[in-house]
Amino acid sequence: MNKDSAAGFGIGLLAGVVAGLAVGLLFAPQSGRETRQLIRDRAGNVYEKVGDVVDSAKERVAHIRGRRGAGEEVAEEV
Repeated sequence: MNKDSAAGFGIGLLAGVVAGLAVGLLFAPQSGRETRQLIRDRAGNVYEKVGDVVDSAKERVAHIRGRRGAGEEVAEEV
């Protein structure tokens, strides 16, 4: 994943979260207190999901760097 596609993914993810929260607030059938609690819960879930995506991206980068390093070693031997 290159920097542009990673940045685009992050921006898209953030835009989707914001849009989802806005629609949820506009059509919320519950009281303000219940809505605020729901927002806190969902924000926590989003935070966890973003953390998972970041961790996954870090693992992919480390894997790619490892493969690149192995390729450089092979190239040096040849």
